Amino acid sequence: MKKIFIASDHAGYSLKEYIKRVFAKKKIKIRDVGTNSKESVDYPDYAHKLSKILGKNNNTMGVLICGSGQGMIMTANKHKNIRAALCYDAKSTKLSRLHNDANVITLGSRVISKKNAIKCLNIFLKTEFEGGRHKRRIGKI
Repeated sequence: MKKIFIASDHAGYSLKEYIKRVFAKKKIKIRDVGTNSKESVDYPDYAHKLSKILGKNNNTMGVLICGSGQGMIMTANKHKNIRAALCYDAKSTKLSRLHNDANVITLGSRVISKKNAIKCLNIFLKTEFEGGRHKRRIGKI
């Protein structure tokens, strides 16, 4: 299995901690790169931190969480070889992997339920990239 890294800002902290607990019960380790409390922080700091880690390591995936998911996706996609996708349901999540080979999922803690976030994350981690015509398109990003 790929190494999974997770980060959030203060708004995403509770959902991040919930995700870690759920996956720990499944014996899946998620490496947390911050933040470590609900104290106000700037989301770009954590999106940059996670994206730099993924950019240096093959066979990795990332999870970024802020209030809407928008700030994290905008920041992460500034990095080379990062393809972050804002996911909010099963279909958006599956397509982000099948067609875009997304390696980072962003979630909005204020707009997605915990149950749906876990569902999206499970789909994200299990879905393989289709390749084919999509590989050519990704090369143009």
